[in-house]
Amino acid sequence: MEITEAGGQPFIDYMARDYESLLAAMRERIPEKLHEWRDFTNEADFGNVLLELFAHMGDLLSYYQDRVANESFLSTARTRRSVIEHLRLIGYELSTAAPSTTVLAIAVPAEVEQQVQIHPGDAFATSSTRDRPSLRFEYVDDAPITIDFSNVEVDPLTGMRVFGPGDPAAPRPGPVRGGIPVKEGRQIRDELLGVSDGTPNQRFALIQSRPVLRPPGSTPHALQDLRIRTHLLGKATDWTRRDSLAFSKPGMPDYVVEIDAEDRATIVFGDGRGEGDEAGNGRFGTIPTKGAEIRATYRVGGGRAGNVPAHAITTIIGAPQLVRLQAKVFNPLPATGGADREDIAQAVRRAPAVFRSLRRAVTAADYEALALSFNGVGKVRALATSWSRVWLYVAPQGGGNVSDVLQADLLDYFEDKRMIGQIVEIKNVSYVAIHVTAEIGIESFFVPSEVVAAVQRTAAELLAFDRVGFGDTVHLSRFYDRIQDVPGVDFVNITEFRRGDSPQPLIAQHGTIELGPHEVPMVPDAPGYEAGLKVELLERGRLSA
Repeated sequence: MEITEAGGQPFIDYMARDYESLLAAMRERIPEKLHEWRDFTNEADFGNVLLELFAHMGDLLSYYQDRVANESFLSTARTRRSVIEHLRLIGYELSTAAPSTTVLAIAVPAEVEQQVQIHPGDAFATSSTRDRPSLRFEYVDDAPITIDFSNVEVDPLTGMRVFGPGDPAAPRPGPVRGGIPVKEGRQIRDELLGVSDGTPNQRFALIQSRPVLRPPGSTPHALQDLRIRTHLLGKATDWTRRDSLAFSKPGMPDYVVEIDAEDRATIVFGDGRGEGDEAGNGRFGTIPTKGAEIRATYRVGGGRAGNVPAHAITTIIGAPQLVRLQAKVFNPLPATGGADREDIAQAVRRAPAVFRSLRRAVTAADYEALALSFNGVGKVRALATSWSRVWLYVAPQGGGNVSDVLQADLLDYFEDKRMIGQIVEIKNVSYVAIHVTAEIGIESFFVPSEVVAAVQRTAAELLAFDRVGFGDTVHLSRFYDRIQDVPGVDFVNITEFRRGDSPQPLIAQHGTIELGPHEVPMVPDAPGYEAGLKVELLERGRLSA
């Protein structure tokens, strides 16, 4: 038995039990028992056919035995279903996809001076392209927003009244007057899951796929939580989501959610058995009354695709009151925080730290482990500034700054996990642009534009959000190594390697850039650097000093 790795994940491999080794072992053993059987060259021989069949069946049995052995341990499990079941034993739930958030600005003609309301569920969208479908963004706060355009100044640059954050790309940003916080995805309201039959442990699956489910027990900040209601004879009853029904007392309307490997969510109610029944079991949760309708309100969507750039959300699809005003919408800032469902390898790394914290935030390590388990958070660094105050430097998935929605969600998430009297503050990460300029020579039989694009991709990968961390040291030698390995590159000379906020020197001392504890390196957005680095083409044999 050996424990090897595939794709960076260990698994158990019984090397001596495959088809070839089993067949060879039988052919070696047979002459000891049957001296006259020594010729195995005739494949049509009935005995050889039987040996091959036995080896084939042995190979299949060995495969299933290996799979059972692999899936029996968290460190070697390779299927999402097994990892979910293992982590459920320690109370860790894999995160579903997280939606991105941003703030919209609304521009109306200068002659518009009336009031307008933005209601929960009002929807906006990006434009669809050949390789990217349209994405829906909704206003999700509980209370409507009232905009009085008579109090909004007219921007002299555009001649329109702009409500919301100014455009950072404009020569003169417009007036900053709030904005419309929106979240990617769609709200599903009062979906009928079924009717209670009064039996214990009833299960109802959510009809829509890819639900966005926050951790149970979070303080509801917006209309994104899963809400379960039962309706019977005109009376509605709200139910409470729990991690487990083990502590649900008699009469408590509680439920749990089980999410399978395909991200299908199932609502599970209690068994309803009383203490005095024949089995002697206690009651875990309440059975919905027979005949009651089970209805769910929740959101679907989420994923990295929602991290759209600035000015991508330009279409009004569910706010007719704005269309009547000939309004235009846009997002001055990129959408951030969108994340795909939690990867099983990532969950295996994070779960032990969350388990050790007992879901209580006491130390800085506890805060970091719990924050990372909140989907939508890409990186976090915790700092205790005093015994009663903790700063969390947070970078959303995909980079960027923390949105108001993500900040409120995180504070809600830590509300029942922080110590009494402890104040949690969410702060933005300091991003440091790394400016790199390279002179390269290209071999004559390669297309220059393709080589340049490959070099830029290589440099961008070194500074990709998922590959960097807090306080990293950026080495000049790594850029040389990676660029020289690009097919078609004849030679390379890097003439600029510096922090974006330090114009001099052009080449950092000792070829390293040291970052602070709350700083993260990034690809600059200055002209010429967007693709990862500037590239200057040189002829063969010509280098600058």
